[in-house]
Amino acid sequence: MDPENQSEWTKPACERHIPFWRQVIDQGAITQDVLHHNYPGSGTETEPFLVSWLPDDPRNPMLFTTFKKVGITVVVSTATLAVALASSAYSGSTKQVMEGLDVGTEVATLGLSLFVIGFALGPLFWAPLSEFIGRQYPFIVSFGAMTVFLAGCAGAQNIQTLLVLRFLAGTAGSSPLTNAGGVISDMFRAEQRGLALCLFAAAPFMGPVIGPVIGGFLGMNAGWKWVEGFLAALSGVLWLMMACFVPETYAPVLLRQRAKRLSQKTGMVYRSKLDVENEGSVSLKRMFATSLLRPWVLLFREPIVFMLSIYIAIIYGALFMMFAAFPIVYQRGRGWNQGVGGLAFMGIAVGMIVGTIYTIPDNRRYTRTVKRHGGFAPPESRLPPVMLSAVCIPVGLFWFAWTNSPSVHWMASIAAGVPFGCGIVLLYLGIMGYLIDSYTIFAASVLAANAVLRSLFGGIFPLFTAYMYEGLGIHWASSIPAFLTVACMPFPFIFYRYGEAIRKRCPYSAQSEVYVRKLQVAAQQSSVSVADADTDAVHAAIDGRVWFFPESDVANGWDTPAGNGSELWYQISFESSTKTASAEIAFFANSTQGFDAPEKYSIQVNVSGEWAEVSNANYSSPVANGITRATWDGVDADKIRLVFAPQEEKKVRLVEFKVFGEVVAEN
Repeated sequence: MDPENQSEWTKPACERHIPFWRQVIDQGAITQDVLHHNYPGSGTETEPFLVSWLPDDPRNPMLFTTFKKVGITVVVSTATLAVALASSAYSGSTKQVMEGLDVGTEVATLGLSLFVIGFALGPLFWAPLSEFIGRQYPFIVSFGAMTVFLAGCAGAQNIQTLLVLRFLAGTAGSSPLTNAGGVISDMFRAEQRGLALCLFAAAPFMGPVIGPVIGGFLGMNAGWKWVEGFLAALSGVLWLMMACFVPETYAPVLLRQRAKRLSQKTGMVYRSKLDVENEGSVSLKRMFATSLLRPWVLLFREPIVFMLSIYIAIIYGALFMMFAAFPIVYQRGRGWNQGVGGLAFMGIAVGMIVGTIYTIPDNRRYTRTVKRHGGFAPPESRLPPVMLSAVCIPVGLFWFAWTNSPSVHWMASIAAGVPFGCGIVLLYLGIMGYLIDSYTIFAASVLAANAVLRSLFGGIFPLFTAYMYEGLGIHWASSIPAFLTVACMPFPFIFYRYGEAIRKRCPYSAQSEVYVRKLQVAAQQSSVSVADADTDAVHAAIDGRVWFFPESDVANGWDTPAGNGSELWYQISFESSTKTASAEIAFFANSTQGFDAPEKYSIQVNVSGEWAEVSNANYSSPVANGITRATWDGVDADKIRLVFAPQEEKKVRLVEFKVFGEVVAEN
C-alpha cells in the first residue's frame, strides 16, 4: 500500500458537528457515520450489533475539546463549592436563629450538624443511581430538590421545620460530592486528571471557610432567613447552569442510549458492548444493596480504609469544629461582630489556596513516576503530599490553640490557619488518590465509606464544641484535635514504607491488585495490536511492524486522539531481553483529516521494570509522510516505546515503527 495514494489512506471520519445543545438534551444523539458504521455482530437477538465508540467520536467525553472539558469541570466544581458553602453559611447566622426561634446554642447548632450528616447518607443513594442512569439526571434532580428545601428553610416558622429541611437539603445536595468526581473521571485520562481533581477537591473545603463570611455579614444585617434565601438563589442559578451546560458524560449510559436509538432507526438489534461484557452484573436493586453494605465491610475489614478514613474524618471534624469554636474565640473573646468574626476563616482559605498551588508541581512528580512504571504507578506514590500534611496540620492546630487568647494579637491565631488549610488539601487529595489506586474496582465503596465517616465526624464535632470550650478553656479545648492528629501522624509514613506488603494481606486490595495487573498486560498487548491488521507483516527488523490492511477504505496505521498536551506512546514488547540501537519511524499527515506529525518525540526502553530514555540519542526532526530516523547507544531491554505529544487539536497516525539491533545507515 502506497502512502502517497490518498484513496488508500482515507478513513471514514465521524462527524464532529453535533451541536452542544443537542449533546445536553439528547443522550442518544447519532450522526450518519454512527448510523452507517460497520459494527461487529449480525443484528439479531442472539447476536446483536455491539456498539462502542468510533474513532474521533464527537460524543465520547474523553475526546471533548479542552475548552469544553474545562467549562464542565468549572460548573460541577462550583456546584460542589456551593453545597459545601451552604453547610457552613448557616453558622454565621446562628445568633439570629437563636433569637428568632427562641432556642439555645446546642439546638441552633443542629442546623449545621444535620446538613453535614445529610452528606453522610446522600452518597449511599446518589452514587449507585449515577452508575445506573448516568450523571446528568441525578445532578438536575438533586440540585432542584436542594433549591426547594433551602427555599423552604427561608420560610420556616419554627426550629423543627428548619432542622428537617436543612437535613433534607444536605442529603439532596450531596450529589455533587460523588457525581462531580465521576464527571471528571469520565472526561480525563488518569494522567490528565490531577489538575482537574485539584479544582474539584478544593471545593468541599473552600466552601466551608467562605460560608461563615457570607453568612456572618448577611445574617447580621438582614437576618437568618436571608441567609437561607441567598443559598436557595445560589443553588437555583447553579441548577439552571447544570441543566443547560452539563451533558451526560458516563460512557455506559451514552452507549446504551446510542444502541437504543440505532435499534429504533434500523429495526435491527443493537446493544452496548459494555453492557454485553457486564451481562447480569448490573441491576439497580443490587447496586443499592452493595452501596449500603460494602462500604461498612471495607471500613472494618480493610486496615488501610479504616485508618485513613479515621484520619481524614478527624481532620474534617476539626474543620467543622472551628465553626463553633471561632465565634467563642473571636466574637465572645475579642468582641468582634459576626461578619468580622467570619473573616477569621481567611487564614484557612489562604492555606487551602497554597495547598492547591502546591499540587501543580507535585502532579508533575506523579506524572514522571507513572512514566517510569509504564503507566501504572504504585499507590504509595500518592503519599508524599500526605506525609507533608501530617506535619503541617498539627503545627497549625497547636499554633492556633496557644495563640488564640485575647492577650495575643489576632493575626497570630489567624495565621495558624495557613498550615492547617494547606495540610487539609494535601491530605484529602493524597488519601483519595491512594484509596482509589489501592481499591480500583471497589473505589466507589471505599469513597462512600470515607464520605460517611467524614461527614458523621463533621456533623458531630460542632455539637460538643461549646461544652468542651467551657469546661477546658480555649487553649486546651483547641489542643484536643491537635493531639488527635499527632496520634494519626504515623499513618502515611507507615503506608509509604509498608503499604505494598499490607495491601497484599488485605483481601479486597489484593483483588484490586490482580485487576490492575490484568490492565497492565492488556495495555502492553493493545499497544501493538490493531483490529484487522496483517500481524504477519514483520519486516527485517526486531519485531517492528508496519500495519497493512487488506481493505482500501480502512486506516493504515495507529491513530491517536487529538492532542491536548498529554504524552502518548506506541509500545513494542519483545519475548525476551533484546538489543536495540536505531529505529525508523513514519508519520502520516493530512490537514483535511486532521493528521500531522508531532513536533518532537523520544525513545524509551524498559529495563528492570522502569522506563527510561535511551542514552546518547540522536533524533532526526519528525518528518510528515516520510522517514524519521533515530539512533542511540545499543541497549538490551524487553520493551521499547515511541513517546510523543500530538500537536494541539491534531491527531497523529503512526504508520511505521521499525526497531533495529544495529544502527541502520540511511539509504
